Amino acid sequence: MSGIYIHIPFCKQACNYCDFHFSTSMKKKEDMVLAIAKEITMRKNEFELLNSTGNENQIETIYFGGGTPSVLSNEEINFLISEIYKNYKVVDNPEITLEANPDDLSKDRIIELSKSPINRLSIGIQSFFEDDLKMMNRAHNSVEAKKCLEEATKYFDNISLDLIYGVPGMSNEKWKHNIEMALSFGVPHISSYALTVEPKTALSKLIQTGKVAKPNDEVASAHFMILVETLEANGFIHYELSNFGKKNYFSKNNSAYWLGKKYIGVGPSAHSYDGISRSWNISNNSLYLKSIQDNQLPNEVEILSVSDRYNEYIMTGLRTIWGVSLDRIEKEFGTDYLVYLKKQAEKFLNDELVSIENNILKPTPKGKFLTDGIASDLFYLNLE
Repeated sequence: MSGIYIHIPFCKQACNYCDFHFSTSMKKKEDMVLAIAKEITMRKNEFELLNSTGNENQIETIYFGGGTPSVLSNEEINFLISEIYKNYKVVDNPEITLEANPDDLSKDRIIELSKSPINRLSIGIQSFFEDDLKMMNRAHNSVEAKKCLEEATKYFDNISLDLIYGVPGMSNEKWKHNIEMALSFGVPHISSYALTVEPKTALSKLIQTGKVAKPNDEVASAHFMILVETLEANGFIHYELSNFGKKNYFSKNNSAYWLGKKYIGVGPSAHSYDGISRSWNISNNSLYLKSIQDNQLPNEVEILSVSDRYNEYIMTGLRTIWGVSLDRIEKEFGTDYLVYLKKQAEKFLNDELVSIENNILKPTPKGKFLTDGIASDLFYLNLE
């Protein structure tokens, strides 16, 4: 089983914290949709190469990310989905997700989407407080955030919403209110991320000029613990560091990434993975369009070394409830890697930040917030 990710590189306005590839000019939107459709067709034979089992390879998930995919019309979305069905074998009832912003989700639009092949919405709420949304430079307001969820939950069963924690000036009480507001809508999936300061973003400049306070790691850690405790108490499973789902509502698309499944990414800046190599499209709309028009794939390819694949497995495995299998490490990467991993993990085991049960290495509740740092200490760069 494999997936297709479609990157829609357009947003109405730039959020202060975002460093993803997008343009706020919609002038090339129609050309871009046609180019993405063409890339979908150009790459259809890749799935024969992705499949090494001899069985027919099928698409299990289709994911519209960005950018802001909800700036596309329903006709454009349906057109791209139809191009996938024309060129690939798709399973019955695939998970088809659309990332959307509240300001794009009027009642009429939600009803239209509910009649389309889209069966999962991922809604970028980020906060239910007006001051947070203004600081982030979000295109929606608090009223729109609540209204869109009221309507969306009438027409969609499978909804995820995003929240950001560690926002400067956000008290624990305010953060709890955000979580409780999200829970009040009965959504079965919540993704939540710490506010991070990426270079060359508006947020970075605001912090440098003293207009916004720098995010505090201790505050973010406290918010994270509140998040985990509250959501688990409400029946959510913390299945990935930033993701919480009710039973049967884990994101199939994202789970595929973490479990090392193969996927194709189309559109500017989209990444692809075939188990051996990783490729990524150029992060420039004009150059992407020109390349596709010239029948050339605008991507670079990197063949992953054994150490690269080991490091990726450590990073993704530690972030999930599935953990890192020591049996798999030995079988797939060799005894040297297993010996190295056990040696590096000793200090974290002694500090009770990780545990090993049934030959699976996982962070403890105490170590969850530190997962990425722990993973980096377990990486191996020069074993080969």
